[in-house]
Amino acid sequence: MLPAPLNPPIRTLLGPGPSDVHPRVLAALAKNTVGHLDPYYLEMMNDLQQMLRDLFRTKNEMTMAISGTGSAGMEATVVNLIEPGDAMVVGVNGVFGARMADVAERTGATVTRLERSWGEVFTPEEIAATVERVKPKVVGIVMAETSTGAYQPIEPISRVVHDGGALLLVDAVTSLGGVPVEVDQWQIDAIYSGSQKCLSCPPGLAPVSFSAKAMEAIKSRKTKVQSWYLDVTMLANYWGQNRVYHHTAPINMSYGLYEAVRIIHEEGLDACFARHQLQHRALKAGLAAIGITYAAAEGYQLPMLNAVHVPPGIDDTAVRAGLLNRFGIEIGAGLGAFKGKVWRIGLMGYGSRVANVMLLLGALEQLLAEQGHKFTPGSTLAAANAIYAGK
Repeated sequence: MLPAPLNPPIRTLLGPGPSDVHPRVLAALAKNTVGHLDPYYLEMMNDLQQMLRDLFRTKNEMTMAISGTGSAGMEATVVNLIEPGDAMVVGVNGVFGARMADVAERTGATVTRLERSWGEVFTPEEIAATVERVKPKVVGIVMAETSTGAYQPIEPISRVVHDGGALLLVDAVTSLGGVPVEVDQWQIDAIYSGSQKCLSCPPGLAPVSFSAKAMEAIKSRKTKVQSWYLDVTMLANYWGQNRVYHHTAPINMSYGLYEAVRIIHEEGLDACFARHQLQHRALKAGLAAIGITYAAAEGYQLPMLNAVHVPPGIDDTAVRAGLLNRFGIEIGAGLGAFKGKVWRIGLMGYGSRVANVMLLLGALEQLLAEQGHKFTPGSTLAAANAIYAGK
């Protein structure tokens, strides 16, 4: 007997990813499949590359979409830059900094983990001191730590990394498309992201970009890149002018990413960033009205990933289950040190809109009231509306 036909439930995805997929992206995914060396597809690759360069705000020739999720982007940047025995410093203040360090160790790097408490960010001074002591080839840091909601300033870190003679590797999985990412201005040497966060495309592609300096380091390696599949010197022949076959690219996923990035440029980057900031401010005001506070410090809170403390006495699991089963809303649980202590609320890409903020706040009020949390009914919606009214 055959399993039942696919009929996935309709959810409002307000967790740490994936985010709600724009209807135009879903339509693009259903377009006719062509070959991965078809002239039409190759021309589309050219246009996608240019749109990704504009999104990363870079002129880097080696800008492309790795066939895989954001973690494949992480692996691609690390395994290409690192050879066995190379020294690498990784900032670890959450799950994804720890993951980058793990990837580097598996590549054979001698890794120095610079640790901060979850929810905190790194100062240029502590990075500079570690770079001076370790003299690494690469420094890796997470710009938007999805596990904590912490927003790491990159430009001052970049200055001290380069002053110390190292390359800078940045995780922009959650930040790309939600806040400015200035690859050339900040002199980022390698950067990776994912299709499923602020780009509002299904998971499956990882935009990456390598600077000319990073490519020089890769081309001067003494050993082969550990991964055949993620070897940028080989991928460059497919994504570069030669268009030499490397692997069968995910054609329809590329269509989806193409349309997703096109939608962002159609809106305009500044308008897109302002929209994310507005929805964040409205959500934050609504949550503050019922005593819910943020895990990251003021001034270092991500607009697209709101990590907030579960109120005392509230059953974390029951609230998340109620949101999902009664309202069709997904939010994220805490990870690691934050397990059971925070909720991770994503307002990413297409999901970052007024209707979602108001829907979530109204649902939260009902579920919290049922658990005896004391607040003035309707206060979350009134506070959010005040932000939208410009008050």
